[in-house]
Amino acid sequence: MTADADRWRRCSSCKAPIAFDATYWACNVSTCNRGRTALAFCSVSCWDAHLALVPHRESWAVERRAPSRAQWEREQTAERGASAAGAVARSAPAAQAAPPAQGPPAPQAPAGPDAQAAPRRILPPPARPDPVPQDVLIVTSKLKAYVRARSGMNTSDRCVEPLSDAVRRLTDRAIEKARAEGRKTVLARDFE
Repeated sequence: MTADADRWRRCSSCKAPIAFDATYWACNVSTCNRGRTALAFCSVSCWDAHLALVPHRESWAVERRAPSRAQWEREQTAERGASAAGAVARSAPAAQAAPPAQGPPAPQAPAGPDAQAAPRRILPPPARPDPVPQDVLIVTSKLKAYVRARSGMNTSDRCVEPLSDAVRRLTDRAIEKARAEGRKTVLARDFE
């Protein structure tokens, strides 16, 4: 991006010039401030106009100061140097690449039908700021209907608390099994 003699950039909305060391406004949303897009607006009304094209959930205009001419030229020189170095690195043949560092070979995954791959990662238990709720996990009406259908018996209301505790224990074991395998999802096989 080049600058004319009297301007740093043009407004992203109305294309009016923004001078060096001048105040300008930027959108607080990160996608509007990436290297290639980097939107700059000469006024808050120009910033507001861009919301018609890119509706953000929550955004505001941030007042900023354009760089001085000397700062801008230093940035441009550094950018050109970095892009030239990257182009040279990409065009160098693979044969001239540095030899790999000597060291122990990387461990290989076991092969064969019975081989199991090592777990990808072990997840730490999450921090629990609040105690785990001890709510009833069993639908009482469904339990009573099942017991009546299977045996013709009635079911006490006090049965749901011990059953909820048993479900919690089974679920805690399944959570630990999923965590040991490096997953963030508890699967049906974790309850086996």
